[in-house]
Amino acid sequence: MQERVAVVTGASQGLGLAIAEKFVSDGTKVAFISRNLDKVKSRFEEEQQRDQVMFINLDVSEYKAIQHCVTDVTNKWGRIDILINNAGFRTETAIENITVDEWNRVLSVNLGGTFFFSQAVLPVMKEQKWGRIINMSSFGGQVGPLTSSAVYSASKAGQIALTKSFARALAEYGITVNAVAPASVRTPEMDKMSSESLEKMTRTIPVGRVGEAIEVAELVAYLVSDYGGFVTGATFDINGGRLMR
Repeated sequence: MQERVAVVTGASQGLGLAIAEKFVSDGTKVAFISRNLDKVKSRFEEEQQRDQVMFINLDVSEYKAIQHCVTDVTNKWGRIDILINNAGFRTETAIENITVDEWNRVLSVNLGGTFFFSQAVLPVMKEQKWGRIINMSSFGGQVGPLTSSAVYSASKAGQIALTKSFARALAEYGITVNAVAPASVRTPEMDKMSSESLEKMTRTIPVGRVGEAIEVAELVAYLVSDYGGFVTGATFDINGGRLMR
C-alpha cells in the first residue's frame, strides 16, 4: 500500500480517524475529509512535512465540494486508489417525530455523500484500472433500528444496496466495492454512554466485550489491499457475534 492514495471521509474522530491512522502507519498517502479537522492536524505534523497527508474541510452532502475535493487530491498526488465513505449523521428520533428536514439531512449525508463521492472518483479509478471503495454501513442497516432512528437505519441499508450496485458495475475495471457493518465498537459516541447502559449492551455481545476501532481499521486495511481483489459486493459484519448469518 506504500504507493497508494486514500481518501477517508469523516476522518476527524472514531472509526474514520482510526482507519486514516492505520493507512498512514502503512505508508499510504491520506486525504483526511471532515467538516472540522482542527483537532486532527496537530497529530500529523511530521506527516504533513513529508507530504503524506492533506486535510480538506467539507460537508459530504455538498455536491460541488466533493468535486473540488477530488480535483484537489488528484492535482496534489496524481491518483486516488482508495475511498472510505465513513462520514455519517446519526439520529435517535422516534418515527412519529422525524421531520422532513431530518429525513433529508440524514439521507443527503449518509446516502448522498456515499453515492456522489463514489461517483466522483470513478474516472480516476477507471483510468488506473484499480480501485477500492469501502462503505461504512451499520448493524442498524441490516436488522433495523435498535437505538438509532428509522431514517438512519434506512440510510445505512441503502449504503449496502449501493455497494452491490457499484460493485457489479465496476468489477471489470479492477475496482472492488464492499461494505463494513460495525456494531458495539468503542467510539467517542460510546464514551457518552452511562456505565449501566454500556454493561447492559455488553451482555448482548456473544464475545463478551465491545470492539475496538483498530479492529475495524485492520479489516478495512485487508479489503483495500491487493489481497482483497477477489472480494466485491460483500458486507462484512464486525459486531462480536450480535448478528450471525
